[in-house]
Amino acid sequence: MKQPVAHQFVRYLENRGIQHIFGLCGHTNIAVLSALENSTIKFVNTRHEQIAAHMADGYARAKKQTSVVLTHLGPGLTNAATGVANAALDSIPMVVIAGDVPSHFYGKHPHQEINLHADASQYEIYRPFVKRAWRVDRPDLFPEIMEKAFQLAESGRPGPVLVSVPMDIFSKEIDVALFDRLKHHTKHLHKPSIDDETARQIIEKLIEAKHPLIYAGGGVILADAASELREMVDHLSIPVAYTLMGKGAISDDHPFALGMTGFWGTKFVNDTCRNADLILALGTRFSEADCSSWEPEYTFHFPTTKLIHIDIDPNEIGRNYPAEIGVVADLKQALTVLNRVAKEIIPGGRQNEAFKRKIAEYKEEFRNKIRVHVEDHSYPMRPERILQEVREVLPKDAYITTDVGWNKNGVGQQFPVYEAGTILTPGGYATMGFGAPAALGAKIAQPDKVVVSLVGDGGFGQNPSVLATAAEENIPVVWVVMNNFAYGTIAGLQKAHYGTTHGTVFQRDGEPYSPDFAAIAKAYGVEGVKIQSAEEFKPALQRAIASNQPFVIDVAMLNEPVPTAGHWNIMDIYSPHKKVHHVSVSH
Repeated sequence: MKQPVAHQFVRYLENRGIQHIFGLCGHTNIAVLSALENSTIKFVNTRHEQIAAHMADGYARAKKQTSVVLTHLGPGLTNAATGVANAALDSIPMVVIAGDVPSHFYGKHPHQEINLHADASQYEIYRPFVKRAWRVDRPDLFPEIMEKAFQLAESGRPGPVLVSVPMDIFSKEIDVALFDRLKHHTKHLHKPSIDDETARQIIEKLIEAKHPLIYAGGGVILADAASELREMVDHLSIPVAYTLMGKGAISDDHPFALGMTGFWGTKFVNDTCRNADLILALGTRFSEADCSSWEPEYTFHFPTTKLIHIDIDPNEIGRNYPAEIGVVADLKQALTVLNRVAKEIIPGGRQNEAFKRKIAEYKEEFRNKIRVHVEDHSYPMRPERILQEVREVLPKDAYITTDVGWNKNGVGQQFPVYEAGTILTPGGYATMGFGAPAALGAKIAQPDKVVVSLVGDGGFGQNPSVLATAAEENIPVVWVVMNNFAYGTIAGLQKAHYGTTHGTVFQRDGEPYSPDFAAIAKAYGVEGVKIQSAEEFKPALQRAIASNQPFVIDVAMLNEPVPTAGHWNIMDIYSPHKKVHHVSVSH
């Protein structure tokens, strides 16, 4: 029996357990949209393809499931590219289905085709950042390509893949047996673990070290290994530092949780890492911001410090630092074995009360240092007070999405996260415009959780049409627009090094300017509040959460830099031989 490819494709996705598809229509994909009309799969309609990709990204992180994006050819594909690239650099599994030009028009330059260098080559646009890009040349090959696409997106180091489908192939009929045979193939691959001998080596080295440290990256969260990490820390009493993407891998209220490293890390955290004699790194690529541009006087001092590195991706082991022991393994399985071996070697575990007290004293000192800003009643508000009050209002299991600037760097440094996977931030690509739509995806994935997006006015202003989707689908996300009337972080950089803020602040007739985001929200049919004093903010946030409706809070914020003891090499490029970072940009 034969049926159209589009209808069989939708049924295939249903059988895989796909519940949502994010996207935007075009003449090349409406065959699939039509097939979705009576499907159990919900199509989430957006007003821009970048929004669709970021929503799918947030959804995949919160649901721990591969997400699906449906887009049009040409501008649809290129609009989605930023969101897909962001997912790629943060190792988020995603399958992108893109309509393509009719196969019988190859070489004729049909409507919206990109073919300046080769015919039928739109899929090649994605090659630098997806794990693989397919173009479907025959309808009978489509089923097996889809199966390969999901398997590749989910295996090893996860990431997006692209399947570019000529629109005529969606309408072709193929034998249902071609899709049916795929039901017999496993949908979950067994992942590599670690052998007992290697595990024993690692545990013995950790025990022998005078100043051991665990460095947790985003791979811990991707592997769902936070409980196994905590078990190791509790048994061996080893302090844990984390990357930006690893925030939440251990609860920030754990007595051995140090905090985030690198440029936006504190001196205590960076010095503790630098003075460790052995570091067990888990699921991290040692990215530049986390490592203070890899300069040894700031955060890490390898190979003086010995490194044991476990990661699912062999390409990351030894990329930036030499590893004494390198292990390719799934972190959940590896930590399970390491914990068993640790309990065999030291059944009663070990204590490190002295260092636990040292961490507690550091945290208290840090809180005291920022208390003056947290309790500041001035308006525009201090960013520290905004973050403090958001944390006070939210339940511990609430989901937070960030964009870039204070809402990413300041959150990484100062905002406690208590449950793994509840902080969604654009790490590798650091994409402005991620936070607002990612929150929608997270809320769809976790409808019973509170979801708050901390975003700047620059990021929220890039794609306010997220509000249309929120209104249409009634997705109760709260957006806190931390509004400093600027691309604040870059403005602070430019002023510090060049003495100007040209092109980085928003002005009208020489005065600070911002649209009224609360009024914009209301125009979309979403509730909005424009805060007028510091005292109004916390009650407004409480009301927004209680409303269980989409809600925008526009709060003016001082443009103050995130304090830092780390280093970023761009400072040396801007101002050689000077120790200058960011400065305040006052209105």
